[in-house]
Amino acid sequence: MILYKGRPEDISDRLPREIRTYDLLDELGIEYYRTDHEAATNMAACNEIDAILGVIICKNLFLCNRQKTVFYLLMMPGDKKFKTKELSAQINSSRLSFADPEDMLKYLDIEPGAVSIMGLMNDRDHVVNLLIDEDVLKGEELGCHPCVCTSSLKMKISDVTDKFLPAVGHEYRTVHLTGDEE
Repeated sequence: MILYKGRPEDISDRLPREIRTYDLLDELGIEYYRTDHEAATNMAACNEIDAILGVIICKNLFLCNRQKTVFYLLMMPGDKKFKTKELSAQINSSRLSFADPEDMLKYLDIEPGAVSIMGLMNDRDHVVNLLIDEDVLKGEELGCHPCVCTSSLKMKISDVTDKFLPAVGHEYRTVHLTGDEE
C-alpha cells in the first residue's frame, strides 16, 4: 500500500459514490491523504491500513432504534468496545441495534464494510444523527472510508467538523463511551 495525497489520477474503475466524495472534499478545499487496499476482513489488515495512514481509522456504526424511525451514525475509536447500554442512556434511545444494510444504502449510499462519515453527504433529508465519541474529537486527524471499503482517507478532524459537516448540513453530538466491561 502507498499513501497518496488527494484523489486517484485514474478514476475509470472507481464507483460514482467514491468519486463524489473526492469531488466534494476537493470543492471544500479539504486536504486528504488516501491509500487503496483490499477490503479489510480482519484486525491485522486494519492495523496495516492504520500504519500506512498514520492514524487509527474510526469505528463507524450505523444504528437505529427498535422502531427503525431514528438512525444514528456513531464514530468511535477503533480500539474501543461498543456498549449499547452505555450509548442508549446518553441519547435517550432504548433498544438500539444495528440498522439494516438496505437502510445504510438508502440513507448514506454506503454498503456494509464502508460505513463512514463521508456518507452523510448523501443524506440530503438529514435522517441520520451523527454521534462522535469525545476521544475521536481529541485527536488531530481521523481515518475513514470514501464511501467504499477499498480505499481509506486521512484528514484533519477540524476540516471535518468545520468544513465538511456544515457543507452537508449535519451537526454532531458528542458522546462519552468508556468501552468498559459491565
